[in-house]
Amino acid sequence: MVRKIRAKLVLQLRAEGLSGRAIAASQGMSRKSITAVLEAADAAEISWDDVADFPDGEVYAWLFPGRGEHESVFAQPDWERAHREMARVGVTLKLLHGEYVDACAAAGDPAMGYDRFCKTYQRHVLVTGAASRVGHKAAASVEVDWSGPTMTLSDPVTGKETRVYLFVGCLPFSRYAFAWPALDMRQDTWQRAHVAMFEAFGGSTPRVVPDNLKTGVIKHPREGEVVLNDAYREMAAHYSAAVLPGRIKKPKDKASVENTVAHVATWIIAGLRDRRFTSLPELTAAVAERMDEYNAEPFQKRPGSRASVFTAEEKPLLTVLPAVGYEISRWVYARRVGRNAHVVWERNYYSVPFAHIGERVDLRITDRALEVYRGTERLTSHLLLPETAANEYRTNEADLPGGERYQPWDAARVRAWAERIGPAAVTVIDRIFESVPIDEQGLDAALAVLRLSRRYSSERVEAACQLALAGRVRSPRYAHLHPILATGQDRMAALRPPREENAEQGGYVRGGDYYAGGVK
Repeated sequence: MVRKIRAKLVLQLRAEGLSGRAIAASQGMSRKSITAVLEAADAAEISWDDVADFPDGEVYAWLFPGRGEHESVFAQPDWERAHREMARVGVTLKLLHGEYVDACAAAGDPAMGYDRFCKTYQRHVLVTGAASRVGHKAAASVEVDWSGPTMTLSDPVTGKETRVYLFVGCLPFSRYAFAWPALDMRQDTWQRAHVAMFEAFGGSTPRVVPDNLKTGVIKHPREGEVVLNDAYREMAAHYSAAVLPGRIKKPKDKASVENTVAHVATWIIAGLRDRRFTSLPELTAAVAERMDEYNAEPFQKRPGSRASVFTAEEKPLLTVLPAVGYEISRWVYARRVGRNAHVVWERNYYSVPFAHIGERVDLRITDRALEVYRGTERLTSHLLLPETAANEYRTNEADLPGGERYQPWDAARVRAWAERIGPAAVTVIDRIFESVPIDEQGLDAALAVLRLSRRYSSERVEAACQLALAGRVRSPRYAHLHPILATGQDRMAALRPPREENAEQGGYVRGGDYYAGGVK
């Protein structure tokens, strides 16, 4: 680069009466340079009074037109476009230089080398003041964490206060932030916060950078593979993202969210300290309003605001959200499959393919369904029974083996069993079903009667049914039959002679003498 002579200063000193030798000595300039300035000024008839109000650059251009102006022989790329492209995921200067060389070759223009390309780009960044991005890529990652400071909800009746935690997410490129209040920091709440964050952003990012909290990261060794919580990993995969937790005790790995957490304490917690909230939706609306104000606050060292940079440069590059939102789930591990080919969850029973009886399986529970897994293989799924249900069964017929033994119990199958015992047992079973509005309500009572044949012989059960039917109870059940069998009354009844009963000769009516007045 040509070093320009301070021509305006030379003219000023000459106007003050200094000679060329004196100017060279006082300013450390060569006499040859001073002579060139004075000769050029005399030739152009320019004096100090003519240039006193103009900047140095213009004065030098008047005296030495064309000197010092260097125009590169290489084709110049669109540096503004190159800078915008550098904000996109995966774009490097090497890639942009290759595209630039190809474009120059197609146009027949000379192209600069990679080294000059990089240095010229760096000069452009410094001149335009665009170096404040600190190397972050737009829509490349989101950093998430819980805020240390908390808020409270007040019960309007008792005045009892409930602690409220704040989930914070931040996009490092634009510093656009999101905050979401929650009543706890459990695993399902952690996932719901992520779902709400992606919906608020209108898209997702390829990387999610959390802290090493147990709801997200099971193990993060110094060496080796990070072990993530399955539910957290599945949630991230649903949004085409990978979870890359920061290193332990390395807050700089997620510096953006750490800084945002500190700002949240000022903008939200301190800003709302004088307001009293009685419900979580009310608090959520107030937090969202404060976050809008925070994101709209102008930057101090770069043009625009978080919201403007996010809307103009980052939001268009976010990964499109899936058509169906993620369904929050939780995992329960190592549940043993019972001998009846069912697994227990919340006091209810769900069938598993019979080939896995005795094995341990994992359960994935959502708000509506229960899925059974063995490793990565899903074995079966069921609609979740309501929380109020207890000791109820969800059974897929395909999970049970073939054959009558494994078919579900119904009234027809129960009656068929009773027929193998005897006609009195059939009568008892029929009367049980007659006493209930629907057959399903009588299944347990009927089976309880028939299962007595497993402890006693069918002949004894049949005899007990005959004896019970002869009594005053019209619909005998287990409570009536079991004492008969336990005390051996069915055997004694077989030894007694049959009771003789007089044949009925008609209805029980008063005679004609009564109505004729013979009876007084």
